[in-house]
Amino acid sequence: MQTVKKVWTYLVIVFVALVASVNYELFIFPNQFAPSGLNGICTMIQYVSGISVGYLSLLVNVPLALWCYIEVSKPIALRSMVYVVTFSIGLLILDHVDLSAFAYVTDNGTSKILGPLVAGVIQGYVYSILVKASAYTGGTDFISAVIHKRKPNKPFFGMSFAINSVIAASSYFVYGYQMEPVILCILYSFMATTVGDWLMKSGRQAMSFEIITDYPDEISKELIDTLHHTTTLIPAKGMYSGRKTSVLICVVNKTQVAAVTRIVHKYPHTFAIVNPVSEILGNFKHLSSEGKEVKEVLDAGDGKTL
Repeated sequence: MQTVKKVWTYLVIVFVALVASVNYELFIFPNQFAPSGLNGICTMIQYVSGISVGYLSLLVNVPLALWCYIEVSKPIALRSMVYVVTFSIGLLILDHVDLSAFAYVTDNGTSKILGPLVAGVIQGYVYSILVKASAYTGGTDFISAVIHKRKPNKPFFGMSFAINSVIAASSYFVYGYQMEPVILCILYSFMATTVGDWLMKSGRQAMSFEIITDYPDEISKELIDTLHHTTTLIPAKGMYSGRKTSVLICVVNKTQVAAVTRIVHKYPHTFAIVNPVSEILGNFKHLSSEGKEVKEVLDAGDGKTL
């Protein structure tokens, strides 16, 4: 079963790499702007020299992947190279395919902003899938991984921001001394980062309930039997009435909120304070609304992605 899961993971990596190559051909190249990362530099070189990003991406990422292979993780480097090679081959093949009928570009430049926004959404989706599969898109991801391995406390995201800032500024000179490519690069980077971060966190989000009640045993039993999540009991005292009561703390999956609400409403003089939890670390099972464990579809490898 584990072998099937690994094979499926590699197939998913190949698929998202092909999606990324189509994304470049339909929304990035036609709108003449440089995306973030080292591929942004490759895109500007292609614009100036005509050398395909497919070749340039391989030239840049192969040595970086070998560096990551030696310094960080063999599985991550191998999976990332599957992505890089597939992405590059996809671009080289699409160079000989006429996609002008599907590419988004406007003759008079109106609504040009939509191309980078869509490209950013797609790339954010690609990035979130790769992280779950313990792989990178290459470029600055490899560099960041090595820096993180050597100096775990170093804020490497500052370096990525610096590189992307240089790319955005350079695009002003590469694309005919215009501010528009700079703005499009910034919009693309913002959208890709926002979407990717949201998708990665969405699977780790939960809801925390603080239930004030006189029926702690009954409610705890229902939560355990129904949702398979336990509670933590804290003895409490109502300062207005001076009456002793109990506080139950329970963290559940977002899909189980309605079930907890129904249980709380069954008991008199019981109410709950609900707070979103952005991320959970440690032994916490992701369960469906029926209380069944949600299994990960992709193999996480050694789990060393940043």
